[in-house]
Amino acid sequence: MSDVLTRESQPPDLVLSYGPRGDQVADLRLPRNAAEPPLVIFVHGGFWQAAYDRTHTGPLADALAANGFAVCAPEYRRVGQEGGGWPGTFEDIAAAVDALPGLVGAAVGGAVDVDRVVLGGHSAGGHLALWAASRDGQAEAAAVVSLAGVCDLADCFRQGLGGGAAGQLMGGGPDQYPDRYRQADASALLPASAPVWLVHGDADDRVPVEQSRTYAERTNAAGGWASCRVLENCGHFELIDPLTPAWPDVLAAFRAGAGLA
Repeated sequence: MSDVLTRESQPPDLVLSYGPRGDQVADLRLPRNAAEPPLVIFVHGGFWQAAYDRTHTGPLADALAANGFAVCAPEYRRVGQEGGGWPGTFEDIAAAVDALPGLVGAAVGGAVDVDRVVLGGHSAGGHLALWAASRDGQAEAAAVVSLAGVCDLADCFRQGLGGGAAGQLMGGGPDQYPDRYRQADASALLPASAPVWLVHGDADDRVPVEQSRTYAERTNAAGGWASCRVLENCGHFELIDPLTPAWPDVLAAFRAGAGLA
């Protein structure tokens, strides 16, 4: 496993509040030498559990900022916190995705192109990014980048991934709560409202690569657009670690999603 989960990173340039609660905040990192950079809203993973927060995305956010992106990493309620899970986790992500482009624009003026937004996420954050671009009333996004994403919530439950994380998030399984899963599962809301770039390692022992492969196939069959890049001998955490060989493929996905490739 990479040490990226505990590696130190630069402090954010700004911390923005997207709601009234103290945990409804997002870290904003700005590039130093880019005119009107695109905005990445990056959702952290951790199987929706309170043990993981946005701080571990610092190295990825620093690297994206060094490559000309403005990066906003929101926090959200997670399982183990009051109000975490269904529906609070989803309410926070929706509020963040809808509010942050305007908040960034108000904070930095025209320094960031807030009309060119890429939604990104890793692992469970990939699921939330895909969901945010697929839900009713979604905000406009240029693209979605899912890194080792949990693309199929019902399948995550059936496989018991993350020690039963999907059931903990949703309060039970899809047979028990079919309506919840219809609203919360990105694979039940195809296609997303924007093109989707998926990057996944074939040696991922947390989220099987079939999650991304199948999502791409089903998206394209449903009339959407998705590209799935499978990296050989790549595990789960390498995709958020700029020091690994996976990083050029991750950066290429963000550049393509922002129309920079």
